[in-house]
Amino acid sequence: MNTLTDRTIAALRTNHDDLTAFVAGLDADDLARPSGSPEWTVAQVLSHLGSGAEIGLAALRAALAGDDAPGQEFNESVWNRWNAKSPAEQAGDFVRADAELVTAYESLDAGTRERLEIRLGFLPKPADVALVAGMRLNEAALHTWDVKVAFDPRATVAPDAVEALTDLYPGPLDFLVGFIGQPDALDPRQITLRVETSEPERTLGLTLGETLGFSKVAEPADIVLSAPAEAWLRLLTGRLAPQHTPGSVTVTGGVTLDDLRRVFPGL
Repeated sequence: MNTLTDRTIAALRTNHDDLTAFVAGLDADDLARPSGSPEWTVAQVLSHLGSGAEIGLAALRAALAGDDAPGQEFNESVWNRWNAKSPAEQAGDFVRADAELVTAYESLDAGTRERLEIRLGFLPKPADVALVAGMRLNEAALHTWDVKVAFDPRATVAPDAVEALTDLYPGPLDFLVGFIGQPDALDPRQITLRVETSEPERTLGLTLGETLGFSKVAEPADIVLSAPAEAWLRLLTGRLAPQHTPGSVTVTGGVTLDDLRRVFPGL
């Protein structure tokens, strides 16, 4: 299990098992709590993950059959059905739907994991398994944090998901940074950002200007961010509020961590 795709699928399994065990202990009041995702309760986060699993499984099955993924009309019908469920149903049905998707990914042999093309309507070209499973891991791991932080302000993203996502972001998921980032939150001139992470140790480069994206690591860089990789991923996705920020996070180069929070406000 050495490829990034394999690591991603393994992390999906760990995340599923962990969140399923956590959800089993929640009661009606727990499901009604505000989550770490703005304007969503814990149950609504689980509903989002459940409907996403159902849509993802349909796309994967279509690809295996040589077809395009179902379109927006199908997606909306799934969302509407999940939105109509009770909180208890959203939680229970999430477990089933997510298990089916994870099991489907695990069932792919090595050749299929390498060669399968998944045609999604919102992407300009077919995606491979690393990209689609990576998008699911990003969604599942960060929304798992949204659920857990409702009960523990010191919650963190699971280590195996962090390790895979730290490599997925500058790789198959690099387009997401430009999609979720707001480079105009800083000075409009082009700025280079050097990111130095721990657990795992990585050095990444980003360019912030008219657009935002991963780039060659600048020497020297205008800004240097040093952080645990887990905190870096939460910064990217708008989940590094001051009360959830480790003391080891540092920023040098004339901007503050609050400035970077504005660049990455989340969705």
